[in-house]
Order: sequence, then structure tokens, then C-alpha cells
Amino acid sequence: MGNNSHTRSAVKFVILLGVVSLCADITYEGARSITGPFLAVLGAPAVVVGIVAGVGELIGYALRLVSGYLTDRTGRYWTLTIVGYTVNLLAVPALALAGHWGTAASLIILERFGKAIRTPARDAMLSHATAKMGRGWGFGIHEAMDQFGAVLGPALVAAVLYVTKGYPESFGILLVPAVLSLSMLFVARSLYPHPRRFETQPTRRQASQGKGFPKSFWFYMGFIALTVSGYAPFQLMSFHFKSASLVSDAYIPVIYAVAMGVDGVVALFIGRLYDRRGQAALLAVPLLSVPIAPLVFSGNYNLALVGAMLWGAAMGVQETIMRAAIADMVPATKRGLAFGIFNSIYGLSWFIGSSIMGFLYEVSILHLVFFSVALELLSFPILYGVIRKTLR
Repeated sequence: MGNNSHTRSAVKFVILLGVVSLCADITYEGARSITGPFLAVLGAPAVVVGIVAGVGELIGYALRLVSGYLTDRTGRYWTLTIVGYTVNLLAVPALALAGHWGTAASLIILERFGKAIRTPARDAMLSHATAKMGRGWGFGIHEAMDQFGAVLGPALVAAVLYVTKGYPESFGILLVPAVLSLSMLFVARSLYPHPRRFETQPTRRQASQGKGFPKSFWFYMGFIALTVSGYAPFQLMSFHFKSASLVSDAYIPVIYAVAMGVDGVVALFIGRLYDRRGQAALLAVPLLSVPIAPLVFSGNYNLALVGAMLWGAAMGVQETIMRAAIADMVPATKRGLAFGIFNSIYGLSWFIGSSIMGFLYEVSILHLVFFSVALELLSFPILYGVIRKTLR
């Protein structure tokens, strides 16, 4: 009975953090859907828009290495999570007051900075809570709720922008989900002040690892670097949709919203599969990613639409079991740093891969497709080696 009560508490905790993420995603994904045109309205040149987007993402991922280290060193999960969410969320409605593109650019980057602070600590808490309920299922629930917010946010902003025709009003309305997210975060903190207690005993594999990172973790990071570098970014895909006249401007955000919906559904399915099949479920990452670039950049509308849906499915797998696998590989005392390393490598690989594919797009779409497919195929043997090591 005690174990059942413990598991129910863990499920409630995961759902609470899911609600926090849902409201947070409404806030910053809603804002991200219009920051490009907003900067243009404020007079920012195209190069500034590109730099702000690139620097923001790089900071948002690279600084997670530092915050992950601080999570393990201090053990202050809630402090880092609350500070990060506060900066992350309040920077968004503040954009309503930005009268110059320089101010807006600073707030956009500040939002990514806040996300970098809180993500490793939050993921470490989730890893403890999902130990009993199944890590794949727990991270899957969190990702599904997260992506539901990613669908609602752009829809809310589009509706406000349609009615008011004003960007300040569109950013201002996002103060509501931001406050809701922070309120639920404090509720979770009050109800569950010690999330590490959810994971009472390490698994046999973790107990045999000692306090360091196993070799399989570093091979796994190599797999992450390759597969993420070959994963075509939606920004480039949407650029192609417009430049090739495959889709009208109004339908591009609709396709993105649908892809996010696919992400959420796949997250639940792949989470269950991970709990049953273990890290073999990670094979879904390159399997789904290989055909994306050939389909999206084929020049055919129907094939491009299928490619976009696969993009959302692959994202659902990445955001769910990629994190769950780390929790199973690494001892609890090193998990914050492990998530920080993972996120830093993920972000750096995304930045490098996206930059190369953007360059190749100008040279030859065929070269872009070859680059993407080649990296995904190269990631297979590394992942196979990781799976074999964990099965021993």
C-alpha cells in the first residue's frame, strides 16, 4: 500500500510539472510565433533577426551545462527551477513594452537564458519522480502536456493579433499563462519540497556505475551529436515552403501547430514503448529522421506535408525518451550535470547542423538532403553499440 501511495504521489507531481510546462509553453511558444515579424516592425534588419534567433538558442542550450553542474553541486532543485521559470516567463509579456528592436532582442535572449537555468533542475526532479511509474511514460506525459501548450500558445496569439492588430496586446495577454505557470510551480514546491525522495533506491545498473558517468553515456552523447546535427530545423523547412511556393504564409503556422500535436501524441506512445523495450526504442529517432529531408525538400506538397508530420513525430521521440535514457544511465548524484551536458550537446549540434544545412540550401538542395540522411545513417551504429552495452 505504501508503494502505491508513493507512486500516486509521483504521478501527481509529474502532472503538476506538466501543467507548469503547459502554461509556460503557451507563454513562450506563443511569443516565438511572432517575434520575427515584431522585430521587423521595430525596424530590425534581417541579419539581426537571424543572429538573435541563433544566439538565443545557443545560450538556451549551452548554459544548461553550468546550471546542471550547479544543480548537482548545490542540490537546490527548486531554487534554480523557480528562478529560471521566473526569468523565462516574465521576459515574454515585457515585450509588450519594448519600443526599440534592441530592447526586444535583449528580452528574447533573456527568455532563453531563463530556460537554460531551470531545465536541468526540472528534468532531474522529473527523473526522480518517474523512477517508479516508468520513466518513458512519465517523460511522455510531461512532453504531451508541454506540446499541448505549444499548440495553444500560437493559436492564442494569432487570435489576439487578428482581433487587435497589435503586437503589444498579443504579448501582453501572455502574462496570464505566465502567472498561472508560476503559481502552479509554487503549488508543486509546497506539496513536494523533496523530489529526490521519490527515488528511494537506485536500479542495479545505476548502483554498479559508482558516481561517475559510464562509457555508454559518452557514446550516447556521440549519437545525440550526429542525429541532432542531421535533423532539419523547422525554420529552414518553413523557409522552403514559402520560397518554393508549396504553402501559403497563413498555413505555415498551421502546419507547425499540427506537427506539435503529432509530437504530443507520439510522446505518449514512445514513452510506453521505452518502458517495455528499454533503450532499443531509441532506434525510432534515426528511423523517423532519415526520410524527413528527402520528403520536405522534394518539391511536392503532399510529400512535404508527410515530412513535416514525421518531423513532429521525431521531435516527440527526442523530447521524451532521449531524456528518460539519461536518467537510466546516470547515478542520481550526477543527473543534473548529465542533463546539462545532454542539453548543451543537443543545442550545439542543432546550431552547427542548422547552419550547415542553411548554407547547403543555397548551394544545392540535393547536398542538403544528402548531408541530413548521411548523419542519421551514421548515428545508427553508435546507437546500436549503446543498446548492446546496456543489455549486458
